[in-house]
Amino acid sequence: MRKMILISLIAATALPSMADARRGELRHDRREIRQDRRELNQDRRELRQDRRRAAYIAPVRGWAYRPLVRGYRLQPVFWGPRYVVDYHFYRLHAPLGYERWIRYGDDLLLVDIRTGRVIEVIPNRY
Repeated sequence: MRKMILISLIAATALPSMADARRGELRHDRREIRQDRRELNQDRRELRQDRRRAAYIAPVRGWAYRPLVRGYRLQPVFWGPRYVVDYHFYRLHAPLGYERWIRYGDDLLLVDIRTGRVIEVIPNRY
């Protein structure tokens, strides 16, 4: 009988300490999760600030926007590095060899840089 009482006393004192250890681990895990969420939100804010839409600056003085169609031939100043767009960000298909996605006003154009011909037009995407 004494052994049973002794075992029950040991179990009664050991169980709360194990539960406290688990609670401490849970608190620690929750803190880590909250910290990870904060870091993720901060990264998202920084990404949004980096990708803010800049105003379109025309490469030629006196330029006025007009909608373009497939087959139109652009001057080389319109597809310089300043106007090339990251096609991953806009979920566009990857350009082939001599093709580039460029910004033209608020439109995105796929241009063959050898000839200057517009291959594809996506209006009002920027």
